[in-house]
Amino acid sequence: MPKIKGKLGIKEFYSVIFDEEPIEVDKEVFKTVQKSFDFLKEFSKNKIIYGVNTGFGPMAQYKIKDSETIRLQYNLIRSHASGTGNPIPPKYVKAAMLARLNTLSLGNSGVHKSVIEVMTSLINKNITPLIYEHGGVGASGDLVQLAHLALVLIGEGEVFYEGKRQPTATVFEKEGIKPIHVELREGLALINGTSVMTGIGVVNTIYTRRLLEWMICCSSAINEIVQAYDDHLSQEINETKKHLGQREIARSMRSHLKDSTLTRKREHHLYVATDEVQVFEEKVQEYYSLRCVPQILGPVLDTLNDVERIMIEEVNSANDNPIVDLEKKNVYHGGNFHGDYVSLEMDKLKIVVTKMGMLAERQLNYLLNSKLNDILPPFVNLGTLGLNFGMQGVQFTATSTTAENQMLSNPMYVHSIPNNNDNQDIVSMGTNAALITKRVIENAFEIIAIEMITVVQAIEYLGVQDKVSTKTRKMYDAVRNIVPPFKEDLIMYPYVNAVKNYIINHQNKKS
Repeated sequence: MPKIKGKLGIKEFYSVIFDEEPIEVDKEVFKTVQKSFDFLKEFSKNKIIYGVNTGFGPMAQYKIKDSETIRLQYNLIRSHASGTGNPIPPKYVKAAMLARLNTLSLGNSGVHKSVIEVMTSLINKNITPLIYEHGGVGASGDLVQLAHLALVLIGEGEVFYEGKRQPTATVFEKEGIKPIHVELREGLALINGTSVMTGIGVVNTIYTRRLLEWMICCSSAINEIVQAYDDHLSQEINETKKHLGQREIARSMRSHLKDSTLTRKREHHLYVATDEVQVFEEKVQEYYSLRCVPQILGPVLDTLNDVERIMIEEVNSANDNPIVDLEKKNVYHGGNFHGDYVSLEMDKLKIVVTKMGMLAERQLNYLLNSKLNDILPPFVNLGTLGLNFGMQGVQFTATSTTAENQMLSNPMYVHSIPNNNDNQDIVSMGTNAALITKRVIENAFEIIAIEMITVVQAIEYLGVQDKVSTKTRKMYDAVRNIVPPFKEDLIMYPYVNAVKNYIINHQNKKS
């Protein structure tokens, strides 16, 4: 059972979000949170503390009467619960809740312990607030999206529970949950931070790693199909580059192909007497989409590792304002809520995911174009050429989706628009960046699903099921359990969606 004690990693997120394990809050967290709350309550007497006894944003110049400070917090939550568009899927919202819970557990926010208790109950009971995609500019963090979370914590708004969208009050009554006590600055502490963009970002990294594993699998299999020379994957050539990602991709592909009987040794075919040969019928070197996979996917892996590190750093950071410092007995005002770290990393991630999709689309094109591969029928058509179409129709989908990802990969990080009466005069757009990256990743799974079906059809045509590597055979069997070998044309969209669903929800074990 993952324990909340101010430090979370990818492993804990995976356990809670994907394996739906319950969480437990360490007793020391409650002690720290209580000390922080008590200190801020006492410290704020006869002092001006932003968000405790002042208005918010450009309205901070207005002092709030002691009798109205609690009303201020409720006004903040209700007024900012203004999101629109599509609901963010529960899995991503749960990740955001976990990120927020961890941040508040650090003791830098001065919240009442009821916040920790209620949020823990929501996570463990799979009650996820209705949070909309549109509304965040990522400057004071995810103000609008987090306001929808705070709305639920005070017993209002709507939630997803048992597969249905329901009023919060109804679900709380059924589960015996009491709303939080707003006693000091709980409204501001809840909505002022980067937890939604970060939670989405963490899930994005998990899915990207899964996507990369399938991409390595497809890239290895296509090298088998064309009986490529294997020296481009050798340790010797890849160790001459210093990049760890490239070396790891090459190693993983070598491991994948270790028992294949299809890939060839250059020394057996070309490093022999060839004096009488003027034109080589077979390619001396493969196309880049086959030969340069370590160099293409290496930067993807290195970037993913960096993005994951930054996301986890953000998860374990205090990211609201002001910050309570128990050790120094002071309250510091600043801008830890600003989401530039997340925004930039999400832009990096969507760029490398788009490149993965581009690689998959080029490999797909290589398999479909008989003039390029010279071993397969056009569109890997196992039926009658001219009468049947094979994989021709789904190539349009892969091409279209790749183009969409290329457009979506324009950076969000530099699209700042001042707002909030110019108080927020430069913003991160981190929430938009994370959500667009989520879409790019989902699109990439589509492209790779189409490539996987095509790879399997190619293996079927060549009759090399027993010659491919063990790992390629596992992929072949998995796809064949979903898509039957076909000569006559099929309605393809159910199969593409089923394979996409399979690879999204199944890890391809690392080679």
